[in-house]
Amino acid sequence: MFYYLFQYLESQYQLPGSGLFQFLTFRSALAGTISIMLTLVIGTRVITWLKKFQIKEVVRDLGLDGQKSKEGTPTMGGIIIILATIIPVLLMAKLHNIYIIILMVTILWMGFIGGLDDYLKVKRNNKKGVKGSIKIAGQVALGLFVGTIFYFHPEITVRSYADYQPQQEIQFDESLNEKATITTIPFVKNNQFDYKSLISWMGQDAHQYTYLIFVPIIFFILAAVSNGANLTDGLDGLAVGTSVIVLVALGIFIWVSGNLQFADYLNIMYIPNIGEMTIFLSAFLGALIGFLWFNSYPANVFMGDIGSLTVGAVISVITVLVRKELILPLLCGVFFVQTSSVLLQVGYFKYTKARTGIGKRIFKMAPLHHHFQKSGLHESKITIRFWIFGIICAILSIITLKLR
Repeated sequence: MFYYLFQYLESQYQLPGSGLFQFLTFRSALAGTISIMLTLVIGTRVITWLKKFQIKEVVRDLGLDGQKSKEGTPTMGGIIIILATIIPVLLMAKLHNIYIIILMVTILWMGFIGGLDDYLKVKRNNKKGVKGSIKIAGQVALGLFVGTIFYFHPEITVRSYADYQPQQEIQFDESLNEKATITTIPFVKNNQFDYKSLISWMGQDAHQYTYLIFVPIIFFILAAVSNGANLTDGLDGLAVGTSVIVLVALGIFIWVSGNLQFADYLNIMYIPNIGEMTIFLSAFLGALIGFLWFNSYPANVFMGDIGSLTVGAVISVITVLVRKELILPLLCGVFFVQTSSVLLQVGYFKYTKARTGIGKRIFKMAPLHHHFQKSGLHESKITIRFWIFGIICAILSIITLKLR
């Protein structure tokens, strides 16, 4: 809103300083600052409100050290993250930008699904929360929305690095941009992959139906990352801190991909209009950093499914929009390891039970952070070591801009 207001004031009255709101860097910095301040201001009030209405964590006895001390800690703190993201975005972003619209729908929709899940668990004493089928249906709906808009909307375009000519002046001509389903393959020379190649074997005109493969892939990515973030949210500050690291790396990807000079220098695809996403990302990053103030050990509030599912969904959608989804197993290495530990544990247990009649386990407990708790490590040490692992993954992901 401020963008449109100051644009009007500058054009009509030449108000001094109003031109600052035309600069993406200024609006991004302001959005992040407002978000952090909002989180710190409303955080205490929301926590008090959650306590008043008895929205508290119900802890299952898993035999973990310090587990009982978490009993009664307010949950659904993800409300703080959502509010502290939406308000700065409404104030600072170009609200007609298609990327901003997609991200706003994502955060509101997944916030609704996660909030309903938390409500049923806490207020209705339903330990399972929302039925798995309903939760998946909600993720499918969001996947269909994001995939369909991404595929068909005329403003979501790309300019391949193959279009850049050596010794030629960089051109901002929008006619050079094109609709395409290309993405980036990390660590590979000429690292562009087109999804239409997956269906090209069906005939010359088969590329018209690429969306039949593309949209389900988007849903799978969204579900995998959002559930990975949900599994990681088991220790104070673990999921939030890990997400902050991932988002910083994504911010770099957005910045270089949305700037024609940087894209030309790095020889990567240029994505028009995507720079506006830095406003949303700055606000979201600020909200998570502010929330970490309350969620660090010992946590005053948990973000609940309304937070973890939303955070994972936003990360996955940003990654898809910036066309870096194939790098997700590395970029979201912590989420990937946590999810893999659960799948391996369950799969090996069922396999050994079918073979011998006695189920065996690979880890002392899954997800993996509980295995380290069972091994005697304090949860703060586990959290910080996962953060370090996440930083290494983020650095390796950024390196893929040149190492290929």
